[in-house]
Amino acid sequence: MESIIEAIGLLCQQALQLTPDRIEKLPQSGSDRVYFRVYSATNTYIATYNINTRETATFVYFSQHFKKAGLPVPAILAVNDTNTIYLQEDLGTESLLNKLEANGHGEYVYQLFQQSLKELARVQVLGHQGLDYNWCLTAKEFGKQAILSDLLYFKYYFLDTLQLPYDKQAMLDDFDALSTYLTRTQNKYFMFRDFQSRNIIVQNDRVHFIDYQGGMQGALQYDVASLLWQAKAELSEEWKDQLLEYYMDQVDPLLPEPVDRITFVSQYNGYVLIRLLQVLGAYGFRGLFERKAHFLASIPLALHNLKFFIEHKRVGIVTPEFDRVLKLVVEDSMINKFVAPQANEKTPLVITINSFSYKRGLPHDETENGGGFMFDMRGILNPGRFDEYKKQSGLDKPVQDFLEQRTRMGKFLNSVWDLIDITVEDYLNRDFANLMINFGCTGGQHRSVYAAEQTARHLRNKYKVKVILTHTNRENWVK
Repeated sequence: MESIIEAIGLLCQQALQLTPDRIEKLPQSGSDRVYFRVYSATNTYIATYNINTRETATFVYFSQHFKKAGLPVPAILAVNDTNTIYLQEDLGTESLLNKLEANGHGEYVYQLFQQSLKELARVQVLGHQGLDYNWCLTAKEFGKQAILSDLLYFKYYFLDTLQLPYDKQAMLDDFDALSTYLTRTQNKYFMFRDFQSRNIIVQNDRVHFIDYQGGMQGALQYDVASLLWQAKAELSEEWKDQLLEYYMDQVDPLLPEPVDRITFVSQYNGYVLIRLLQVLGAYGFRGLFERKAHFLASIPLALHNLKFFIEHKRVGIVTPEFDRVLKLVVEDSMINKFVAPQANEKTPLVITINSFSYKRGLPHDETENGGGFMFDMRGILNPGRFDEYKKQSGLDKPVQDFLEQRTRMGKFLNSVWDLIDITVEDYLNRDFANLMINFGCTGGQHRSVYAAEQTARHLRNKYKVKVILTHTNRENWVK
């Protein structure tokens, strides 16, 4: 990570003639790209590191094309010689999802959704003009093969993990019929592929779009479905219907002739289904296979979203085996498999989490349980070796940034949580009263403190369980 930060600083000097005051790694997204915020005096920039050089080239090309067309995307400021790092305009930290979470489903947020759909129509149609689809990462068009790929993605990474019995050939026949039906769409323009509220940045109440490198030519309906049916947004049925009508009103003047609204809405429902399944496939891959906690936690919400769709919407084609299996997938018993048990006021379990110094001995468990987990943090690079962090602790942001950006702390803790979650869930189900989790490092000041704090946060958020957190060597910290 340090070499990447150095390379970003060098690109800033060469391309922008500035020396960064600091470079902070941003929280990891669902992709393998790594984002940084670069600070220089009163200005900030976004730096992206990506070993997939073709993906970088595509994003840069799309961005430059859209920017020339006057569309709301970030300006690309510089790209390094190896095509692994690029600098772009910083549009801010507030996404449409952030605005929704902070302000609720009120008029202000509704207007932001309207604005997003209006600008989406412009990017889809105006951005399509003169765009060279040879730059697309996968297929040039979201046609039958791409739709089949999404359906199979859902099948392999989500459906098959549930081990439900189904007629394989009948299912493939239904997939073929559905994908054929959806390719017979009237209008095909630029399709973002991942148009959701996290990828819409709100700056001074104006929306801007990011993360469109997976775009291709495709049906207008797909991106609208992606935004309005995002599980995390939890839009009401009234909002979804009204915003769909609003989108059609906005896109009609941009097209050679207005859309046939009956056909448009029928196929829109089909693309809603495809999008919901593609998201579940991604959650299955990132959560069930890569064991990323955020995606595992998102599965129940996505399944509830799919359940509502199945019960209230219709796609204009019959797919009997597929329909049968989808109804099994959204049964309450199936959804509950992905829901973590939650503590309440009657739950006896208390989890004690300690940070400690190996120099001063191991914590002792006074309960009848007689101990629990003991994790050695000394394999993580120690911030205490550096003068600027010696008198700080894992409670201080500079130390936290160091551990998140320059060490493998994130991977370490994800592995820890995979282990302890099994025990926590078992103890909750069996009404056990005590569990101890200890994190030790050399001085009990930096690495172990950070790990203990993050683990306490993880357990409180996921299980609502009572946690007692103690930094046992606090009185001996270097000050």
